[in-house]
Amino acid sequence: MEQSTPDPVLPNRSTLRHHLPERQVIESQIDAALAEDMGAGDLTAALLPAGQRARAELITREPATLCGCAWFETVFRRLDPASVIRWEAEDGDRIVPGQRLCVLEGASRALLTGERTAMNYLQALAGTATRARQYADAVAGLPVRVLDTRKTLPGLRLQQKYAVLCGGCHNHRIGLFDAILIKENHILAAGSIRAALEAARALNAGVGIEIEVESLAELEQALDAGAELVLLDNFTLEELRRAVALNAGRARLEASGGIDLKTVRPIAETGVDRISVGALTKDVTAVDLSMRLVTL
Repeated sequence: MEQSTPDPVLPNRSTLRHHLPERQVIESQIDAALAEDMGAGDLTAALLPAGQRARAELITREPATLCGCAWFETVFRRLDPASVIRWEAEDGDRIVPGQRLCVLEGASRALLTGERTAMNYLQALAGTATRARQYADAVAGLPVRVLDTRKTLPGLRLQQKYAVLCGGCHNHRIGLFDAILIKENHILAAGSIRAALEAARALNAGVGIEIEVESLAELEQALDAGAELVLLDNFTLEELRRAVALNAGRARLEASGGIDLKTVRPIAETGVDRISVGALTKDVTAVDLSMRLVTL
């Protein structure tokens, strides 16, 4: 395959491979998706001769960032281990309308049975990666990281987190187990910002601790209590600038709350270190792809 032009927004290939879920995980995800679609079997595909083989081409109808190749090809390998897929693009590549992404060869029944499941994965994950790329492009050249959140589609957490990386953005915590994020209700239950931070440190969980604040006064309390990572929830641009000045480098600051493509760069220009955007994963628009079958 011809090598794509290096993209400054895109993490390197080894980074993406490191974050790709293990093969067994992908296979279990695909098995569940196929079971959901096939039930007791594909009645329509049974109309085709059992030994017939075919070739198919996958193209994109719109510009996008590709993601989900491993899931796409696993569908066909689970249905026909002898299937062959030759990719002409890979995860993280910018793709253009009319571009051929891959050529598939295998049993006709397997190609037709797996088409929708494979396309659902590729279109959804490419949609997530494409949105992430838009945000990464929007803040290009600024020393800030755009992060995803836990606002993912149910059952697609690991897949979408990987897609965010393919689009050039970054992952926040994966779930409730790999970082502590103290939010408003946690603070209310603990009694104060200081008490919540002290309780989090006492856990000795070996993970990062972040605390959410809703005002400059609360930010000052968090800093006085030794917070190292602070989430600034729904701050205005002026409040963000004042927060950065007040912080004076003591903690890393993260902006969050209703951020979109129009506001992300002005927010980045205030000097915050991180920006978390729920829209990366919760507002998914599938990429328009097409798979055409040609009998051998």
